[in-house]
Amino acid sequence: MAAPDSEPRRRTAVIQDSTLKKFIRRYTPEHRTIRENRHLNRIFGRLLHDPHLLHLNRRSVSMAFLIGLFWAFVPMPFQMIPAALFAILLRANLPISIGLVWISNPLTMPPLYYACYVFGAWLLDTPPLDVEFTLTWEWFSNELGAIWQPLYLGSILVGLIAAVLGYAAVRLLWRLHIVRFVRRKKQERAKRQRKAASGE
Repeated sequence: MAAPDSEPRRRTAVIQDSTLKKFIRRYTPEHRTIRENRHLNRIFGRLLHDPHLLHLNRRSVSMAFLIGLFWAFVPMPFQMIPAALFAILLRANLPISIGLVWISNPLTMPPLYYACYVFGAWLLDTPPLDVEFTLTWEWFSNELGAIWQPLYLGSILVGLIAAVLGYAAVRLLWRLHIVRFVRRKKQERAKRQRKAASGE
């Protein structure tokens, strides 16, 4: 009777060093880089050393996408700080949570936030203003007062949509990867058994 319950755990274990996990590691920041970030280290200190924050499993990675994608769309300085906080609280993968925040960078920021602002203005049925987006304290003090309602409405809604889609996509892709991996292993085992039975 214990076999059905133990099967998912075995399937999770067999992909410990799979191509999927190697791909994820390749494109995420190193944990050492995060620990040495002076802003994060000053706020979170030894919490950044928690080994649970480095786990690469379906839950931790999907939660990291949920966290990182949401905060990437929230226009504010130091987005890494709330992303790290939620990763610590929810035991999500910390490097992925922080790495995804950099979707909004100096190159992508103007079109990204302007699109969110226009979306928010459309929802509020107000004409959008011609503004240029830069995440600096000067910009916040000079420009935010006139556009903050449509900007944050659009950004939070788009962030929630992106976060949920990212979360669901990771869960689905991870599941498909496990199914494909297990199927391949079964085929290889059956092939070895046929060879053994034929005396090859």
